[in-house]
Amino acid sequence: MWSTPTEERLSKIPKLYETEHTPLEDKTVYLHFFIGGCDWYVCEYDGTDLFWGYAILNCDFEMAEWGYISFKELKRINIGGIEIDCELEEYWKNPTASEVENICLGNGWPSPRDKQLQNAS
Repeated sequence: MWSTPTEERLSKIPKLYETEHTPLEDKTVYLHFFIGGCDWYVCEYDGTDLFWGYAILNCDFEMAEWGYISFKELKRINIGGIEIDCELEEYWKNPTASEVENICLGNGWPSPRDKQLQNAS
């Protein structure tokens, strides 16, 4: 993994199930990992290995889903026996899920850009 989140960043993520009554659109996305056409967006963390969030694999927005993500597995991605480094977006601003273009696309929600255009007119 190119860059691992600091303990300080990890400590700010709500524990698993702390936001279960928050609508998906309103959940805060604390981390974004990516590699090629794959993205993992993190909303909750168990404090050791398990994240909960949104995953898009191979740009397949139709099959993208909310669920559990293993931190250990993200650190050890390999293809054909070759380790591939997953990256952490360093300058992530902790948007809500409805402010992340890829999450909106995968869920069929209005695009954040469309909302901005509507508000501007």
